[in-house]
Amino acid sequence: MTTDIPDADRTAWEKAGVRLDLDGELATVTLCDPTRRNAQTPAMWRALAAVGRALPGTVRVVLLRGEGSSFSAGLDRAMFTPEGIPGETGFLQLAASPDAELDATIAFYQEAFTWWRRTDLVTVAAVQGHAVGAGFQLALACDLRVVAEDVQFAMKETSLGLVPDLTGTKPLTELVGYARALEICATGRRIGADEAVAIGLANLAVPADDLHAAAADLAAALLAAPRNAVIETKSLLRGAIDRTCDQQRAAERESQARRLRDLAGR
Repeated sequence: MTTDIPDADRTAWEKAGVRLDLDGELATVTLCDPTRRNAQTPAMWRALAAVGRALPGTVRVVLLRGEGSSFSAGLDRAMFTPEGIPGETGFLQLAASPDAELDATIAFYQEAFTWWRRTDLVTVAAVQGHAVGAGFQLALACDLRVVAEDVQFAMKETSLGLVPDLTGTKPLTELVGYARALEICATGRRIGADEAVAIGLANLAVPADDLHAAAADLAAALLAAPRNAVIETKSLLRGAIDRTCDQQRAAERESQARRLRDLAGR
């Protein structure tokens, strides 16, 4: 456990429902509000964004998990009420704000969901029970997903008259294709473990009791490969979607040249 992160920060994050544990090159981020099924709030999003900024440069793999029976049941519904959450801007207030302020607030919320895609990290979500709305999008923010057999993904925003705005639309479309992504979002239906694996949402489904062991085994396998090779490979794969075949071939040559020179330099 590193001592570089102040205890006050850790305490504040846990109060918001997020815990960070560090073990060498592995970081484990836990949503730790199981009595509320890890419902998400702006405070949780601020904590998640802060955790991303605070990760030591030695971390290579981040494992995301949720305590209790649900990974995350989505947004705290109090955000929709006139009373809202004490100390937070409720959605009714947010809707009445000027355009620039509204845009900036949503962009700020999105920060909690963006750092998981950093090229220098491989991120793994271990997902059980409900992963709804914001919970679904947080799982989608990670590179890989291991799910329990009881998992229930659902994108409920459209059913509530909203859209998924926490960075989930791009990875969902990349994973399952436009037509299936539209159907999942527009209907808000639930996706179980078998379907999640079949359509590419999940890499692996295991019994609930084996979830965290399976995710830990995957993290260990990822850490076994040389760091710079993994970084280069992740960068190649993430960029492949937007490149032509010739551009991808050129990117492969450039990446391999860097690896060969690095290895020769040792």
